[in-house]
Amino acid sequence: MLSVGLAAGGGLAAYHDFRNAQQTRLEFAKRDHHPANQIGGLTQKQYRQLAQLEYHSGSNPVILVNHGRSTLNPNAWRGDQVIYQQLDRAHRTSGSNTAFLNSRNHANTSLRTAQVFQPTGWHNNSDGNLVYNRGHLIAYSLTGGIDQHTGKFRAGTLGDQDNPRNLFTETDFTNEILQTYYETQVRHTIEQGKHVIYQATPIFRGNETMARGINLQALSTDGTLNFNVYLYNVEPGVNFDYQTGTMQVNQHSRVYVPTYMNENDSDDRSAGDGNLRIYGHYTPPFANAPRHYYRVNQ
Repeated sequence: MLSVGLAAGGGLAAYHDFRNAQQTRLEFAKRDHHPANQIGGLTQKQYRQLAQLEYHSGSNPVILVNHGRSTLNPNAWRGDQVIYQQLDRAHRTSGSNTAFLNSRNHANTSLRTAQVFQPTGWHNNSDGNLVYNRGHLIAYSLTGGIDQHTGKFRAGTLGDQDNPRNLFTETDFTNEILQTYYETQVRHTIEQGKHVIYQATPIFRGNETMARGINLQALSTDGTLNFNVYLYNVEPGVNFDYQTGTMQVNQHSRVYVPTYMNENDSDDRSAGDGNLRIYGHYTPPFANAPRHYYRVNQ
């Protein structure tokens, strides 16, 4: 009888937790009066404003947009899928990819393979300096079961790996230190069984081939996850010509390393290149050089 009573009590508690969580979601959704067909997110005006920002050596590479609060619409959540934007006329991923995620979208990162697609502004890493990454807009670890062609859920599909509509030329620092931190927040939230809308928008200035940065925002339907940030696409010890993506070493170029961010959270191992092995770290509070790599035979 005791075991039955405990089970019943546990079941009752779980039911109340479920009802409370459901009520929280409903009350949160009521605060947003946008219809479900309006996803929200980054506006064209905000895009243009972000594109004009200049990074200054030693400053924080993370900027809060809208005071850090997402402008996504919680009422817009739908069955798990990713809305991939088409490449623009310059073949860039300049639009917003928006993901509607739940727990079954957490991909097994051990099944990742190397990427070969070269997005605009891409240059191969050389001289042992790890500067360029093939950055995902929507992380591999968040796209389990998503068909990269349709964006719809298809059971058994691996995470998004070498999809031209989901890649841009991103620095190793921005990808592995900054973006990873926010992707990890999204991943932990869906692991808790919650629903999340997540949007990523590379920001290009004019007709430049390399993005100046990326806007990330996420909102869970219960409101517990809510962020809206702009990440500068920068690398310590390097200056970029964003028109071409080419780099020039500048030992006086420093980037602030937020102490709460941890590169070990990254699921983008070996920078998407299966024959790279990475060593070295970005030393806080200011980094002034890239990490390094060596190639191995497979």
